[in-house]
Amino acid sequence: MTIVLTNDDGIDAEGIWSLQKATELVFGTKGAITAPIRQYSGCGHQVTTHAPIAIQQRLELGEETYAIDGSPADCVRVAIAHLYSDVKLVLSGINHGGNMGVDVYMSGTVAAVREAAFHNIPAISISHYRDQRREFDWTWAAETSARVIKQLLEIQLPPQSYWNVNLPHLETKDLDTIPEIIFCEKSSQPLPLGFKVDGDRVTYAGRYNLRDRSPDTDVDVCFSGKIAVTQMGI
Repeated sequence: MTIVLTNDDGIDAEGIWSLQKATELVFGTKGAITAPIRQYSGCGHQVTTHAPIAIQQRLELGEETYAIDGSPADCVRVAIAHLYSDVKLVLSGINHGGNMGVDVYMSGTVAAVREAAFHNIPAISISHYRDQRREFDWTWAAETSARVIKQLLEIQLPPQSYWNVNLPHLETKDLDTIPEIIFCEKSSQPLPLGFKVDGDRVTYAGRYNLRDRSPDTDVDVCFSGKIAVTQMGI
C-alpha cells in the first residue's frame, strides 16, 4: 500500500516534513512524497496539459521522494497514474496557513486531495492556521495531525469525498493540551478583500481580522482554538 504525501508550499517546506512525521506516527512508515518543486499556493485545481512535467527524484531527502515541476493536482496525477499502482491514501499539507470556507476553491492543498477523490482514493488535506504573532511548532503539528488522521480513517466516507482539516495556532503555553476535534461545515462567506497599493500596482492582502465567524463553521471553530474538520465532496 502506497501513501502519497504532497502540498502546495513546495517540497522544501517544513509542513510536508511534519506531515511525513505524522504518517510515521500513524502507520510506522514515511509515505512517498510527490510534491511541487516550488510554491503553488493559491493555484486551485490547476493541471498541466500543454507541456511535459519534469520529475526529479530527491534521493538526499529519501528514496521515495520526488520533486514535480507541476501543481499539487499534477503531483497526485503523476503519483497515481505513473509512479505507483497501489495508492491507497493521499495526504496533503501541512499547509503554512489555513484553508477554510470558500478558500478551499483556491487552495492547491485542497485541490490535491480533491484530485484523489476523483479517483475514489481516500484523502485528507491538513492546514495550519497562522497567527502572525507566533511561530509554528511543527512537532506539535505532526503529533496533532497524527491523532486526527487516525480518527478520520476510522470513518467511512461516501464515494468521491474527502476531509479538509484546519489546525488552530495555539499559544506556546497551550501546546501541551489536545484541542477538541469538531466536525463542522465550511463557512460560505469569502475572506474580505484588501489590497496594498503601490502606484499603479496592487498586492492582495486578505483581511483575516474581519472574517465572518458564523457559529459552527470551520472559521469559527479554528479561530476558537479547536481543530476544524469538514467533510467535502466533489
